[in-house]
Amino acid sequence: MFSRNHRSRVTVARGSALEMEFKRGRFRLSVFSDPPEDTELQRKLDHEIRMREGACKLLAACSQREQALEATKSLLVCNSRILSYMGELQRRKEAQVLGKTGRRPSDSVQSAERSPCRGRVCISDLRIPLMWKDTEYFKNKGDLHRWAVFLLLQLGEQIQDTEMALVDRTLTDISFQNNVLFAEAGPDFELRLELYGACVEEEGALAGAPKRLATKLSSSLGRSSGKRVRASLDSAGGSGNSPILLPTPAVGGPRYHLLAHTTLTLAAVQDGFRTHDLTLASHEENPAWLPLYGSVCCRLAAQPLCMTQPTASGAFRVQQAGELQNGTLVHGVLKGTNLFCYWRSEDADTGQEPLFTIVINKETKVRAGELEQAPEWPFTLSISNLYGGEEVTNTLRVESREALQSWMEALWQLFFDMSQWKHCCDEVMKIETPAPRKPPQALPKQGSLYHEMVLSEPVASGGPCEGLLLQNNAISAEIRALLSSYYSDR
Repeated sequence: MFSRNHRSRVTVARGSALEMEFKRGRFRLSVFSDPPEDTELQRKLDHEIRMREGACKLLAACSQREQALEATKSLLVCNSRILSYMGELQRRKEAQVLGKTGRRPSDSVQSAERSPCRGRVCISDLRIPLMWKDTEYFKNKGDLHRWAVFLLLQLGEQIQDTEMALVDRTLTDISFQNNVLFAEAGPDFELRLELYGACVEEEGALAGAPKRLATKLSSSLGRSSGKRVRASLDSAGGSGNSPILLPTPAVGGPRYHLLAHTTLTLAAVQDGFRTHDLTLASHEENPAWLPLYGSVCCRLAAQPLCMTQPTASGAFRVQQAGELQNGTLVHGVLKGTNLFCYWRSEDADTGQEPLFTIVINKETKVRAGELEQAPEWPFTLSISNLYGGEEVTNTLRVESREALQSWMEALWQLFFDMSQWKHCCDEVMKIETPAPRKPPQALPKQGSLYHEMVLSEPVASGGPCEGLLLQNNAISAEIRALLSSYYSDR
C-alpha cells in the first residue's frame, strides 16, 4: 500500500524507513521537493499507469487471438515498468531522507569519490535456437503447436521489449530483429533478458470441442438421456450462446509464462556476434513449454560517453618531441582516447582535420610542472607514450594554474573511465539507432463469406442492426486509438 502527498508528489511505502522518520516527527513531508529526475520518473510512472488502463480496455474489447496476445503482452510490460519505477522512486526517497537526517555519514564520503561516466548499451541480432525432436521437425509428426514469444529486457529501472514472434516446429530458431537501446547505463550494469511465451491453441481444435463432447456424452449416458443432452447442446450452440458445461471464460486473455532468462554484464560486451547461456525456467509438463536449446546469440555493444563526447577543450602551446622552441599555439579537444589539436576552435566545430593528434591510452604517463624562468605559459603538462619501445613526450604549456588543474582533472577522469569501462574504451563500438516501433500489421480478412459482404444500402435509422454496427465501430475505433497511443510512445 502507498500513500501520496498531492503537494509534493512524494511516494512513501508503509512500514519503510522513510515512513518511520515521519512518525518520529523529525521532519514533515512538506519540506521535501522532488528533484527534476524524480519528477521525470514520476511522470513515467503516471504514463505507464494510464497505458495499463488502456491495455485492460483493449484486452476486454479484443475479438481476435492476435489482438489478445498483443494486449496481454502490453499489459505485462506495463506492469513490469510500474513495479520498476515504484521501486526506484522508493530507493531515491529513502536515500534523500537518510542524507538529510545524517544517519549515514559514510554516504557523504562516498559521494565525494570519483564516479565513472555513463554510457549507452545496445543489444541486437537476438537469436534463440530451438531443439525439436526428430519426429517433430524431420518427420513432421505429432500435433502442430504454435507459441507467441517475446523478450523483456531490463537494465536498472529501464525496461524494453521486443516484438512478438509466432513460433512452430518449422523454425529452427527464434529471431528478433529489434535493436534495443538503453541510453543510461554505468560500467557495472546488469542487463537481464527474460523470454516469455504463450501457447497458441488452434481455432479448429477449439471449435470442434463441443461437438466431440456432445458425441461422447450421448454415447455414454444411454440412448434416451444422450438424445436429450445432445439436443440441448445443439440448441445452445445454434442459438449463439455458450453450450452447457462449457461456460464462456472471463476476460483474462492469454497467459504468458517465463520460459528462460539470463543476465549480461560488461564482460559480455563484444563488437561481434556471441553466444550466452540461458537458464531455463519451465519444464516439459508446462503448457507453454518450448524446446529451447539453452543459449541465446546476440551482439552486445557499449559506448561510454567519454568516447563519443568531448570532455575538455582549451588553448595551449604544444611542444612536440625534439622541438626546442616555445611550441605551437593550438586549440585542443580531448575526446575519447585522443587529444586533437587544431589551429582554431572553429576548425573543431566545422569538422576540419586536426593539425596533429596526441594519443591517450591506459599506458600514457602524465606529469605536471612549472617553468620558473618563463614569463608566459609557465605551467606545463607532459604526456608520454611508448612507440616501438621508445618513449615519446609531448609538452603542453598553459597560461594559468587553473587551466593546468582543469586539464589534469579531465585526464584523470578519462583514466578512471577507461579503468571502469575496460575494453569498451579501446575503440568506439558502432551502435545503430533503433527504428521507431511500428504497429502490428492489419490482420487478414476472415474466410467467411459473411465478412466479405458489402452493404449496398445504408442501414435504416432505428433498425435492429443499427445498435450493433455502432457498437462495433466504437470498439474498433477504441482499439485503433489505443494501439496508436501505445506504439507512438515506444
